[in-house]
Amino acid sequence: MISTADLENWFTYHAPREGQPERYLAIREAGKAFAAVVVANTPSSADQTVAVRKIREAVMVANQAIACEQRDAAVPGPMTPLVAKAEAP
Repeated sequence: MISTADLENWFTYHAPREGQPERYLAIREAGKAFAAVVVANTPSSADQTVAVRKIREAVMVANQAIACEQRDAAVPGPMTPLVAKAEAP
């Protein structure tokens, strides 16, 4: 159930706290790189537009998670970007 506290949190400006701008940037850069791969490897089409829109939405929601979900949590130290590695069969 969505509480009044949830609404207050979601619709309030959250000034960046220590360490957050770097995390926002990491997410935006990863989203931009993924979007570039999609654009480079798909035909210009409505589906391509939707794919890029979904990436933009994912970036926004991920950054929202940083802003809204950590209001009372301790700010973690520098984050090491996680890169998925393919494992040999």
